[in-house]
Amino acid sequence: MSKRKNTTSSIPSKTPKHWSLGLIASMKDPKSIIKNTEKVVVIKDKYPKAKVHYLVLPHEEINSIYKLNKSHISLLEEFGNIFKELKEENESELRAGFHAIPSMQRMHMHVISTDMISTSLKTKIHWNSFCTKFFIPYDELLQELKDIGNIRKIPSELHTSLMKTPLQCNQCSFKPKNMPELKDHLLKHQLL
Repeated sequence: MSKRKNTTSSIPSKTPKHWSLGLIASMKDPKSIIKNTEKVVVIKDKYPKAKVHYLVLPHEEINSIYKLNKSHISLLEEFGNIFKELKEENESELRAGFHAIPSMQRMHMHVISTDMISTSLKTKIHWNSFCTKFFIPYDELLQELKDIGNIRKIPSELHTSLMKTPLQCNQCSFKPKNMPELKDHLLKHQLL
């Protein structure tokens, strides 16, 4: 007779959710929410890449910027209104934009301070995703949507090239050898 216990249970197992779906759960977490309107919710980024880092997400289920069309112009204008409010409420200089190839499900706009000081900013890819043309400024994305009715995808070669771009300070012409040198340099800008 086997001494093994029966491990079969009538309790349904939770299906693990892919990390790229994490924004959807955060949209419902009251601890994460900064603002909530009829069309959008603003949450704190769980892994901020600067002192101020928010995500603006639509309540409407839109997976990425590449699903946008002219019917979404008013939604994007709401994103802009929220960005203006956040700028008025923060002392830090803020930028707003979208990653050309988002890693998370649910379209979202980053609102991020230019200091880029954060323990979560660890890699060259983190840096280049906010400090190269991979980061599409809000105004440019809205204008493209108005002009042509959709957002054009960047070629994969351009994506690869942008992620390999040599490091350069986003506030001056300094070109560090590595991330630790860049992070030390960024702190000096805070003293000015």
